Amino acid sequence: MATKDENGTVLVRKEQKQAVKPPPMYQVFLLNDDYTPMEFVVAIIQEYFSKDRETATQIMLKVHRDGKGMCGVYPKDIASTKVELVLTHARKAGHPLQCVMEEA
Repeated sequence: MATKDENGTVLVRKEQKQAVKPPPMYQVFLLNDDYTPMEFVVAIIQEYFSKDRETATQIMLKVHRDGKGMCGVYPKDIASTKVELVLTHARKAGHPLQCVMEEA
């Protein structure tokens, strides 16, 4: 962009490119417990994380074997919402299922 100063001199301003960082991403995990039925966990994964039954079953088995399983990676606000939705659904159903998020 060019402008002139009071003496008529043409001034050229260089545009500075500003690097835009992508937002930090968060992993959402389900944690194992000894009380929540496996079928309920599979249904939660399908409903809130849009996984097909086979993928949901694999994640549930990882939760069962390893103590936690990752359901997805999202921007902070989406991850937080998913955690709250899962916890609310589990509590209403009377299950102690835990859902947490960690920065990726």
